[in-house]
Amino acid sequence: MHALLRLSGLIDALTERVGRAASWLILAATLTCAGNAFVRYAFHMSSNAWLEVQWYLFAAVFLLCSGYALKHNQHVRIDVISGRLSPRARAWIEIFGTLLFLLPMGLVILWLSWPVFTMSWISGEVSANANGLVLWPARLLVPAGFALLVLQGLAELIRRIAFLRGLIADPSQKAEGAERELVEAILKSRSPGP
Repeated sequence: MHALLRLSGLIDALTERVGRAASWLILAATLTCAGNAFVRYAFHMSSNAWLEVQWYLFAAVFLLCSGYALKHNQHVRIDVISGRLSPRARAWIEIFGTLLFLLPMGLVILWLSWPVFTMSWISGEVSANANGLVLWPARLLVPAGFALLVLQGLAELIRRIAFLRGLIADPSQKAEGAERELVEAILKSRSPGP
């Protein structure tokens, strides 16, 4: 199990690096969007290529950061129900959800999206829009993003099993503590000072 926990740590490090790097694409997308709007309204010019760059950047952020969001426990959960459960019950739910939904869905999408990317790459597929961009980079984002999500799902699965075996602390505790600290800080800022 210790070797698996080390593997989980390596996956976490990869996810963290990719997520932090991809988060800069938000700035790039925002600047591209603002620049495109400025040029369109100020100079009455537009380019489909710049619109497609925006779409590529937003797709990259969404797909490449999905594993990062999972690592930081930021995926949607039904907290009203899971918040009332014990940490062990939540760990079991995470294990079953990962095994029954996350991993199969991620692997199927990875399997189905790879041929779409390879066909786009081989054919040199280009967007049907005037001045459109090549499509293979956008098509590559799908299998890359889901590969990262599947890897992070495995890391989370390893941690939940290690927690149930008593080898590590509750892996979801950290995120919940950070959320509580944020709520407390917001409440403090709203309360009148002495």
